[in-house]
Amino acid sequence: QVQLVESGGGLVQPGGSLRLSCAASGTIFNIYTMGWYRQAPGKQRELVATVSSRGTTNYADSVKGRFTISGDNARNTVYLQMNSLKPEDTAVYYCNRKQTRTVIWADYWGQGTQVTGSS
Repeated sequence: QVQLVESGGGLVQPGGSLRLSCAASGTIFNIYTMGWYRQAPGKQRELVATVSSRGTTNYADSVKGRFTISGDNARNTVYLQMNSLKPEDTAVYYCNRKQTRTVIWADYWGQGTQVTGSS
């Protein structure tokens, strides 16, 4: 099992910045994809950004150029630096980790952290 602990959410004015962190613990495998998804009220959960164990990153078009994802393998932690926040970025942000030791992938979710972009 893997536990994901998120931190860094909060209220920020439009144009401001926040940094989310997600630390993984438990049975950690070295082949993984880790990242963030978000869900706004009345909407489906959507991908924000992910980073793989090879360092490959993937971003939603809506956050490209504003958000940056990075990983610290030694700490099993992923960070999401969010700049130029917009009201439409308001959502619950969920950390996700997919990992494998052979060919079967396991999928884990954090409890979510609220990000609100509002004046």
